[in-house]
Amino acid sequence: MLRLIVLLLVLINGIYFAWSQGMLRAYGWAPTEQVEPQRLDQQIRPEAIRVLSAEEARRVEIAAQTPIRPPECLQAGMFDDAQFAGVRRAFETSLPAGSWLTETTVEPGRWIIYLGKFPTATALSRRRSELSKLNLKMEPLLNTELQPGISLGGFETQAEASKALPALQRRGARTARVVQERAEVHNNLIKIPAADDAIRAKLDELKPALGDKLLKSCK
Repeated sequence: MLRLIVLLLVLINGIYFAWSQGMLRAYGWAPTEQVEPQRLDQQIRPEAIRVLSAEEARRVEIAAQTPIRPPECLQAGMFDDAQFAGVRRAFETSLPAGSWLTETTVEPGRWIIYLGKFPTATALSRRRSELSKLNLKMEPLLNTELQPGISLGGFETQAEASKALPALQRRGARTARVVQERAEVHNNLIKIPAADDAIRAKLDELKPALGDKLLKSCK
């Protein structure tokens, strides 16, 4: 009898062990799962979780309620080459590469057939009268440093002006010569195609580098 009881206890313990380890789950007999270990595998950097202070929570709440402005295209210019050298250095230091670009246009130089400078206004007036009698067309001088003087025509290149000079000299403008009235000018525009809030904050710091040029919408 005692042997039967011992065997029964061993059998019961074996069945309990198999049940507790889930070995009988296929037969619908197993303990209820109390944990979900698969959820632990889905956690991302749980060690980074921390409780916010009241002040931090208030700032987060204010930021969440503040409307997010969409990125916008901003530009400033035009800058000549000397001005733009400083602007470029400032932008390269402060803004991420690829967040801004430049657009350069070239205004060609201007060459003229020139008479002058005349010693007095009277001499200038007398020469103008003589040229009018010769039916020679005169144009306003755009470069004040060449005043008092007379322009007999403007050209985009020195070669074009030099080619036209002999004909005017034969017509009576013997002392005329070719001079450069205006040098070639490079106009540089700086553009930020998609300025978000982070870039806008940086642009506020860059305003001194822009001088009198204001950032405006590309539109």
